[in-house]
Amino acid sequence: MRNTAKITTAVLAAGALTLGLSACGSDKDSASDTSGPLIVAASPTPHAEILNFVKKNLAKKAGLDLEVKEFQDYIVPNTATEDGSVDANYFQNKPYLDDFNKKRGTHIVPVVTVHLEPLGLYSHKVKSADALKSGATVAVPNDAVNEARALKLLASKGLITLKDGAGSEATPRDISKNPKNLKFKEVEAAQTPRSLDDVDAAVVNGNYAISAGLKPAKDALVLESPDNNPYGNFLAVKKGNENDPRVKKLAKLLTSPEVKKFIEDKYAGSVIPSF
Repeated sequence: MRNTAKITTAVLAAGALTLGLSACGSDKDSASDTSGPLIVAASPTPHAEILNFVKKNLAKKAGLDLEVKEFQDYIVPNTATEDGSVDANYFQNKPYLDDFNKKRGTHIVPVVTVHLEPLGLYSHKVKSADALKSGATVAVPNDAVNEARALKLLASKGLITLKDGAGSEATPRDISKNPKNLKFKEVEAAQTPRSLDDVDAAVVNGNYAISAGLKPAKDALVLESPDNNPYGNFLAVKKGNENDPRVKKLAKLLTSPEVKKFIEDKYAGSVIPSF
């Protein structure tokens, strides 16, 4: 019986060791499998458009097999990158990513910053921000980072004043002065352009503005300044995949002179290269 126990223990230990080595090998193979196409999640405009320009004009010569998957929201691209459904994503800025990683326990990291989409205030009812009447309703994105960004935009133009120390998670509760008694309607970022018929004005992210046919450089009542702006959009991957040779190739292509010219020509100041 004692011998049987020893044999059983030895077999179990060997089996556990084999399984452990197999699992480690599997993880290593998965992490180092760079033979397939690089699948990148992206917002349709301008991210997927920029990626498709790279795919059509630059990727083949660089030896990169690029696949672009479009997403309308700001959540799935990160969760899909985290679980390996896609290899990378291109849609977000650093304050948003930091907040996302903190709240959802993900491990997404930036690779290279490509462009800035200035946030803007738009209206179908007034021609200038000063023309907003007392008690006007302004739609703002309801995610923490973009809402704070929207309020900072309004504060930079004197429409409101934020409390000292109001940071990247500021909400309407952090407003200390509101001379026009503005009211705020919190909606999903993707819905802000559609809200323009229902509110007096809306703060809209650049990509959603362009998708809705708005021209930020022309149509915005108020537009973010690109100077020292922390909201540049970047290519991102799950931590540990930064050195994937496919990712490195894409990062180089996204910051090439050809892409810079494409962005400048196509978006005419509504999207600004950050390199």
